[in-house]
Amino acid sequence: MEYLYAFLIGGIICIIGQIIMDTTKLTAPRILVLFVVSGAILTCLGLYEPIVNLAKNGATVPLPGFGYSLAKGAMEGASNDGFLGAITGAVKNTAAGITAAVAFGYLIAILFSPKSKR
Repeated sequence: MEYLYAFLIGGIICIIGQIIMDTTKLTAPRILVLFVVSGAILTCLGLYEPIVNLAKNGATVPLPGFGYSLAKGAMEGASNDGFLGAITGAVKNTAAGITAAVAFGYLIAILFSPKSKR
C-alpha cells in the first residue's frame, strides 16, 4: 500500500502542477516557487506532515516536499538554537538536495549544449 499511496499522492501533486500550467499564464519558475512556498506554508500549519506520513517519498520528492524540508528544518532549528537556528536548520535539511541539483545541472550543462528559448 505504501507504493500505491506514494504513486497517488505524487501523481496528484503533478496533476495540480499540470492543471496550473494549462489553465494559467504562470511560467514554470513561478509555479516552482508556488509549490515550494505552499509546501512550507502547509508544513507550518501542520497539514503537510500527515501527507508525508501517508505517502512518504510521494510527498517529499516533488517540489512541495522541498518546502516541507525547509520549513521543518527551520522550525527544528528555531526550537533548538533560536533565530540563527531557523536559518541553519533549513540549510542543513536541504543541503544535499541543493548540492545535487547544482552538481547535476553543471554536469548536464557540460555534457550537452543547452540553449535558452527565444
